[in-house]
Amino acid sequence: MSLKLELCMGAVAALFAGAAGAQISGNLVKIGVLNDQSSLYADLTGQGSVVAARMAVEDFAADKKGMKVEIVFADHQNKADVGSSVARKWYDAENVDLIVDVPNSAVALAVNQITRDKAKAFIVSGAATSDLTGKACSPNTIHWTYDTWMLANGTGNAIVKTGGNSWFFLTADYAFGHALERDTEQVVLKSGGKVLGKVRHPLNTQDFSSFLLQAQSSKAKIIGLANAGGDTTNSIKQAAEFGIVKAGQNLAGLLVFLTDVHGLGLNNAQGLIFTETFYWDLNDSTRAFGKRFAQANRGIHPTMIHAGVYAGVLHYLKAVEALKSDDGTKVIAKMKDTPTDDPLFGKGRIRADGRKLHDAYLVEVKKPAESKYPWDYYKIRATIPANEAFRPEKDGGCSLVK
Repeated sequence: MSLKLELCMGAVAALFAGAAGAQISGNLVKIGVLNDQSSLYADLTGQGSVVAARMAVEDFAADKKGMKVEIVFADHQNKADVGSSVARKWYDAENVDLIVDVPNSAVALAVNQITRDKAKAFIVSGAATSDLTGKACSPNTIHWTYDTWMLANGTGNAIVKTGGNSWFFLTADYAFGHALERDTEQVVLKSGGKVLGKVRHPLNTQDFSSFLLQAQSSKAKIIGLANAGGDTTNSIKQAAEFGIVKAGQNLAGLLVFLTDVHGLGLNNAQGLIFTETFYWDLNDSTRAFGKRFAQANRGIHPTMIHAGVYAGVLHYLKAVEALKSDDGTKVIAKMKDTPTDDPLFGKGRIRADGRKLHDAYLVEVKKPAESKYPWDYYKIRATIPANEAFRPEKDGGCSLVK
């Protein structure tokens, strides 16, 4: 065999080896939307997140690029064991490459560990606990939309600075509520305020009367609602029935979504101040997305969680395309190495700890007379720059940060 032929055959072998090493398993990218499809978080995630994921695939033009992408979804019922079971089945038996969304921090922390064990990919848009980029950080997880540190430092800081220096916490009794209470308490104390008490309520409870009476008797200026979705709207409605705000105490919604405001109505929600990372009516790009989304989602406009699912899936597909591989660990690493740029959050980046950085907004709910058209609910009080919105990387305790 001539030296020239040997070299030629070696080059061909190397080419095939490279192609085999970088490929999409089964020639299919499979994305699982795991969230609450039937309970207190269904409106702010639910089928809307499935719509958002499908919109991302459409806008990426996967078909035109010859990339086959399939979206599946499941209801974790806000139970860590159910979510874990779905994740294992998806990864082991159904070849799911990426899990997205996962509201409920207890479920997200469980899926986070399973994803790491299986070397798959996880983009969290729905869960809030900042532990996902702290002590529980993983090379296989990106935390996209918001977290408890951001909420605490955005809303908590603003309220303490304007005189709300004594607090009582009404907290959902699971990982998310605990983390949000913890992070907000730290901000309150650091800013010179004090915490007069706290009470924890079961997830998805219907009767807040005993909890609200404890908050009322504390005489705290601010009742911090460390809960979300139906728990937040129910506690606000029942606080109104008790006349708590009329009597001089104020409610701080530490995690409030557009769908919560819609459900409450502007009469009940007007004046609420909280922190968001996305608002559909922010600019021309977000408005175009919001209107498309609403048409596909029974008129319901997108929450920041829906926006995070869309943007996260879009960035993931770009990384898969660049690598020509759906290897979870490698794709997450590529996502971190590649600056983010999408029509909803704009330009940003993903840190080593998995934290996606973008601006946040301190918003106030409009009075009914200020709202000019359907879902016109917010006015932006302040923009919190990306480098200030999230916890400094060095302070999180993530083992991936060198």
